[in-house]
Amino acid sequence: MNPAPLALTLGDPAGVGPEIITKAWAELHQGGPAFLVIGDLSTLRATAPHLPLQSIDAASEAEAVFPTALPVLDMALHHLVRPGTSDQAAAPAIIGWIKHAVGLALAGEVAALVTAPIAKASLYGAGFDFPGHTEFLGALTEHVEQAGMRGPLMMLAVPGLRTTLVTIHEPLARVSQLLSVEAIVRAGVLTAEALTRDFGIQTPRLVVAALNPHAGEAGNLGTEEQVLISPAVETLKGLGINATGPHPADSLFPPDRRQDYDAAICMYHDQALIPVKMLDFWGGVNVTLGLPVVRTSPDHGTGFDIAGKGIARPDSLIAALNMARQIADRRAA
Repeated sequence: MNPAPLALTLGDPAGVGPEIITKAWAELHQGGPAFLVIGDLSTLRATAPHLPLQSIDAASEAEAVFPTALPVLDMALHHLVRPGTSDQAAAPAIIGWIKHAVGLALAGEVAALVTAPIAKASLYGAGFDFPGHTEFLGALTEHVEQAGMRGPLMMLAVPGLRTTLVTIHEPLARVSQLLSVEAIVRAGVLTAEALTRDFGIQTPRLVVAALNPHAGEAGNLGTEEQVLISPAVETLKGLGINATGPHPADSLFPPDRRQDYDAAICMYHDQALIPVKMLDFWGGVNVTLGLPVVRTSPDHGTGFDIAGKGIARPDSLIAALNMARQIADRRAA
């Protein structure tokens, strides 16, 4: 067991992050995984004025504070936040919160990193040059030596289904160009390693989804299955990984089919996310594989349309916090 708390970044302060964070603490502070928030204390106070909050100076203080108050490592914004209206002026602080949390995780001061949603478009003017959180975290940790294959790789997880993505935040028109035998093999190896190390599955079973309808129909509906995906599956088998495919994606996710595997390797974003969100829209968790730190997040965005209305649900964040704790404890053991 790793006694260190979890670090939770505030995300975009104008989104639902502050609301779901305060609701998560209200549900978890008696017996749940202890966490500290890295972000702007005043935003959290404005979001939940009657919630007990306490500024802390170090992550080591969070465990003792957590049962009675939400511990906050205050890195102030110094300007007014309007819920629902993303402000580019907050971008340097948002990026700074993430960097600070990664630093704490690499130093072992926190057991894992959980990130509330960010809006990438508002960060680009502040030097953020990544399609999303996942790729940014990969760049922040690329200098650190680690065992196993290097990520980042995105996994989406709900009870009964895990999917990982060969391509992540890419336009659909570019997916075929970005696929390669090497990329598919990398996704399979990272997934198998994570299932063993982080989820306790000693002999992982993987299925690999096809890209085209009917798995390409013997090349009549596309050749990626023959040229890329089948050779990648054979390579994975040669590495001792229990992998099968390519399987038509439209038949991979019924309940009885999901009993046959521990994770599905998907070729593009929506192929992986649609079945996860259909199965459990509120409780999905985004897990980043192949990093030297544990990172999870809710599987939803900033929710600007409902921010500040008091209706955002914390289910996905609570699931992300619980999963981060479980993975961190498995790694420590």
